[in-house]
Amino acid sequence: MDKPDKNHPTAEWIEELRERFPCETEIDRVLTRKLLRRSGPGYSPVALDTLVQGLEALLRVEIGEGFEIAEPRWLTGGASKLQMAFHLTWNQPGVGRTTSPMVLRMEPSEAIVETSRLREFQLIKAFEGHVPIPRAHWIDADGKFFPYPAIVYGFVQGVAKPSQAASGVTGIGIKFRGDAREALGAQFIDHLACIHLFDWTKADLGAFDKPELGTEAVEWQLNWWERVWEEDSHQDAPLMRLAMAWLRLNMPPIDRISVVHGDYRPGNFLYTEHDNKMSALLDWELGHLGDRHEDIAYAMIGWYGHMADDAATYLISGFLPESEYFKAYEKASGLSINPKTVDYYRVLNAYKVGVIVNATGYRIADARKTHQDVLVAWLIGINAIAMTELRDMLEKVM
Repeated sequence: MDKPDKNHPTAEWIEELRERFPCETEIDRVLTRKLLRRSGPGYSPVALDTLVQGLEALLRVEIGEGFEIAEPRWLTGGASKLQMAFHLTWNQPGVGRTTSPMVLRMEPSEAIVETSRLREFQLIKAFEGHVPIPRAHWIDADGKFFPYPAIVYGFVQGVAKPSQAASGVTGIGIKFRGDAREALGAQFIDHLACIHLFDWTKADLGAFDKPELGTEAVEWQLNWWERVWEEDSHQDAPLMRLAMAWLRLNMPPIDRISVVHGDYRPGNFLYTEHDNKMSALLDWELGHLGDRHEDIAYAMIGWYGHMADDAATYLISGFLPESEYFKAYEKASGLSINPKTVDYYRVLNAYKVGVIVNATGYRIADARKTHQDVLVAWLIGINAIAMTELRDMLEKVM
């Protein structure tokens, strides 16, 4: 069989991938859309005026006339989506005439993680009042008003890292100290427990397929990420093949279906420094229904933590040693942790990172499909660390 031209995929190849790797309905739609438009033009800069005009059109449909948009500006941060901050003066239901700070979050031509704005919107709406989260207002799920799909949600005050601290991108190298470490660490655990205990059956999550207990949700994840590897990788990697073979042979049955955040770590929450209180949990785009152990393992990725001040103890996500981390979660949630299942998801999470930085990251930077091609190219450097973590975890479990 001829090697496919992944930058110009054929309809036949796309259908072959869909058959080989059956995914949730919405994930299949998003990944198929990505490939169908891949042959088109790369990313070109979007003017603020274009986004404001699209926002005006969306708001006329959603709330009618009588609104004013002020101070539109680019919002920095994040490697996957474009974000515009602005102020909206409007007649808010139940409040009256008010001015609200808001954020527009929109996809580029292709993102380092291709995800569904509809799923992200539904999760944010579902968790309002349960954990600190921006308020979701409106969605353009299919790019009717904007160049690409987008959501509009409330702007939340806070910082992602200590204002005087230096760190890398995407949460790498953040160090919380003293009272901030203790206070934020406790909230980090409590909010994660709340997410996993949330009764998702009573929420409007129509963009999510509902898995049965057992391994169905695990297989959906494996199909999702192996499909992305096949779609985006520019060269083969035996370690990735070995990891996926092991993952498929050792799928752990799920004893409780939970909402999984999918990217729960430092850098993806905001907090106010005067009281060390988390003000918002961010980046729900990888959220899905599955096994709580996946989030528990994700927070354990090596570069999100660091050594304690004694230089002898490693702190998970910069907060707690592993034994204390497990105990704190079990106390907060009332749910047990199976260390073997955690190890399984540590392998899967390392595999995902390998897909993101070595396959998708390379392809979209090389094809100039993203607004942050320089940053994405820099992130490719994480691949060596990710592959080392993947190798070490495979040696442990095998």
